[in-house]
Amino acid sequence: MTDFDKTKQAFHLPQGVTYLDGNSLGPMPKAAKARVANMMADEWSEMLITGWNKAGWYVQPRKVGDRIARLIGAGPGQVVMGDTLSIKVFQAVSAARAMRPQRRVILSDSGNFPSDLYVAEGLARAVDAELRVVAPEEVAGAIDDTVAVLMITEVDYRTGRRHDMKALTQTAHTAGALTVWDLAHSAGAVDVDLLGCDADFAVGCTYKYLNGGPGAPAFIWTHPRHADAAQPILQGWMGHRAPFAFDQSYQPAPGVERMRVGTPPVIALTALDAALDVWDDVSMPDLRARSIELTQAFIAGVEEHCPDLVLNSPRDPAKRGSQVSFRHPQGYAVMQALIAQGVIGDFRAPDVLRFGFAPLYVDLDDVAHAVQIMAMILKDKSWDREEFHERASVT
Repeated sequence: MTDFDKTKQAFHLPQGVTYLDGNSLGPMPKAAKARVANMMADEWSEMLITGWNKAGWYVQPRKVGDRIARLIGAGPGQVVMGDTLSIKVFQAVSAARAMRPQRRVILSDSGNFPSDLYVAEGLARAVDAELRVVAPEEVAGAIDDTVAVLMITEVDYRTGRRHDMKALTQTAHTAGALTVWDLAHSAGAVDVDLLGCDADFAVGCTYKYLNGGPGAPAFIWTHPRHADAAQPILQGWMGHRAPFAFDQSYQPAPGVERMRVGTPPVIALTALDAALDVWDDVSMPDLRARSIELTQAFIAGVEEHCPDLVLNSPRDPAKRGSQVSFRHPQGYAVMQALIAQGVIGDFRAPDVLRFGFAPLYVDLDDVAHAVQIMAMILKDKSWDREEFHERASVT
């Protein structure tokens, strides 16, 4: 049984703050500060460039990838770290598209994160393909023999709607297509089972529920059956079979290692590695059960005490990730008023208040407090102040 009281103590949570925005940026694990400081003092300072060998910097992407693999239903040696999520999306989709050369369609849905759609749109232009976008509920019916790649974010960033990975992957395979799953709002939040669902490729970021810090590196997973066949368009030095042979032509490394591109961000990977220590004693079924408990309690509390808000997430927890969103015509101002009272969520245009429930550090007391503050703000209309309507650069 996972001790969530213990995991909460592993994080620095500012006094007086109820943090419900871990689906955008996780809080800092207490161990990360010392781990990064020690790396800089003992490794970078003293070892200089020899740290790539002596401190194991070069193999960090594989070692950290193995730690994430357990959390997403993957096996050892199947996940590698590095670069940004957009780059990993590009690599995965381009590799999958190349494996179905007679097909032109990259299929996605309108609930996908815009950045993924931007990447796919640019790729489609470059390789004479077509990006086809349908409503989330229309995805299964849109998979036909023209589709090369199904590119889906498992949990919708605005509504929290969760796609059925296993069912959609099976439908795609029956039609002869491959799947690319974005786990940005899944990894560390829900019980992902990539091998069990027979997915083809998956990518994800680590600064949300995995708490790796702002700009933490992304990960990419390739099913073992594709690992030595996938040929991404973006080929980098670190994905070469022998980087330090300095060959003029590219020879892909075996397995998922070919998905490495640039020099690993060692400091960021060190912080992420410290963050992953918290997961060593966490059961993913326990995590999912606690997530459902928290989100259900929040929905019940808001609907009882905040009648001005309209639920924007699936009511059935089986169809929802670990986030809940509500709509309000003045959603931005309401969220700013909440943040001013120490309850931190975020806003997504045009009118969505979004709340993430990370079981590692959010508990039922946090849920009750957030509902209480929200009810107060809506009742006295304290959100309707000039400073709360002024849009910041990041919402």
